Amino acid sequence: MGDRLVIPVFFDFASTLCYAAHRVMGRLDGELTAMRVALDWRPIDLARITGWERGQDVVGARRPHVMQVATELAGPVRMPPYWIDSRPAAAVCLTLRGSCKEPAWRERVWTAVFEEGRVPDDDGALDAWARDLDLDVAARSVSLAPVEAETELARARGVDGVPTFVLGDWPMAGIQDDATMLTLLRRYSERRRQNV
Repeated sequence: MGDRLVIPVFFDFASTLCYAAHRVMGRLDGELTAMRVALDWRPIDLARITGWERGQDVVGARRPHVMQVATELAGPVRMPPYWIDSRPAAAVCLTLRGSCKEPAWRERVWTAVFEEGRVPDDDGALDAWARDLDLDVAARSVSLAPVEAETELARARGVDGVPTFVLGDWPMAGIQDDATMLTLLRRYSERRRQNV
């Protein structure tokens, strides 16, 4: 990524706030490029870190708050009624890492889950999404080992929630509005470059 400052962003396709982060940061893409900042989106399995059970409503009483935040940041959103098994979608994402198809895959999954109200748990859903992008991959047969490794790397870096932007040694969890995120990343970028 050349002279760009690369900021890892750990995310989980099951997270409504990660969907909101994807939308916020997508709107800031031009400004980040001008600042020579690149986001390195890294899919993980948050359930492995938290001990949450996939297929269960892990959000519970926080659901209205999460929905409000996501709607304010990303517009109308369809939040799955339970914590989806995002590992196969993450595994496909990791197989595409560094390719031009990787951002398209992330966009397809986010759109399907949080705009179309579909879940990757449905039989054939992931393979259908892969066909939408002309990907030659059998999504359900992709190894989950890289997702487990990425998740353990995230845990070692202090990630205990998503989205988490790793700013140097600081794992900053959460997402804010466009202006706040831009200011925060601009300041971080300027300080990092002054200290080089």
